[in-house]
Amino acid sequence: MDAEDPSPLRRFVVAKRSITSIFDQLLDFVKDGSAFVDEAWRGDDLGQVAVEEQSLEMQSCATKLSTIREVLLRRHMKVAFFGRTSNGKSTVINAMLRDRVLPSGIGHTTNCFLRVEGTDGDEAYLTTEASNERRSVATVNQLAHALHMDPTLDSGSLVKVFWPKSRCALLRDDLVLMDSPGTDVTLELDSWIDKFCLDADVFVLVGNAESTLMNTEKLFFHKVSERISKPNIFILHNRWDASVTEPEYIEEVRKQHLDRCVSFLAEELRVVGLDEAPGRIFFISAKEVLSSRMQRAQGMPETGGALAEGFHDRLREFQRFERTFEVQD
Repeated sequence: MDAEDPSPLRRFVVAKRSITSIFDQLLDFVKDGSAFVDEAWRGDDLGQVAVEEQSLEMQSCATKLSTIREVLLRRHMKVAFFGRTSNGKSTVINAMLRDRVLPSGIGHTTNCFLRVEGTDGDEAYLTTEASNERRSVATVNQLAHALHMDPTLDSGSLVKVFWPKSRCALLRDDLVLMDSPGTDVTLELDSWIDKFCLDADVFVLVGNAESTLMNTEKLFFHKVSERISKPNIFILHNRWDASVTEPEYIEEVRKQHLDRCVSFLAEELRVVGLDEAPGRIFFISAKEVLSSRMQRAQGMPETGGALAEGFHDRLREFQRFERTFEVQD
């Protein structure tokens, strides 16, 4: 990528640095002002030029600015994936990473939060909340085994997976991808939001194109939007390759999905306008994309696998979603 033409993700990181600098200056200004007002209302020599309420208000401003600054100090962009169990969240992340990093497919269900980020080293490893010990995970099977055998992990636990940046260009710009258990497996949605979502920059709802949006998915994002002002939400209709079995209904079904999701984003959540909402909705097959990219990585034709008719349309749709993060083919 040219230095003169940085990716949106790189611009995001640079912009955060600039904004952090501005907040540093604001915080210094407010702290100085707070100290002056506090001295003014406490001291007798200046006369009654300030009152206690003004001092408390300045202190409150300083506290709020400090909290915002802490969030801005994160150099990375955090993208959190949510949806029902087995909708393909892990496969979407693997397709973006162009490798089988997270356990997915038959027999694998994400049972805790998995945060994938880059490491400058050559070895992949994981850490848990219970221990910062680095546990090697050279293969996806090792990761699946480590997660399955750890009795301390539940749906509210966080496991950090560190993947070599040398093996994944997407992670070189400080992007963090977070997988989650299904929104239908817990009643602890509020605690999930408090613990994992308040610092997320982007939310991705992974739905199943063979069904419609469910109340559990809607409820989760209603709760998110109550806590975060206009969260940045995208919707992926995964397994869209199943639509080729009934070609005469493809456009009709697609329009139904699109209309419902536009209504959900623009009218229910009110996070985007009606004109912008369609650009947040994508019809994809993550399994196909992952398969084709792994075929290409092995020097084979990307369509060497059993890919359904219309694969290139679904691939372009996935790439359109990825351009949000400037993934380059």
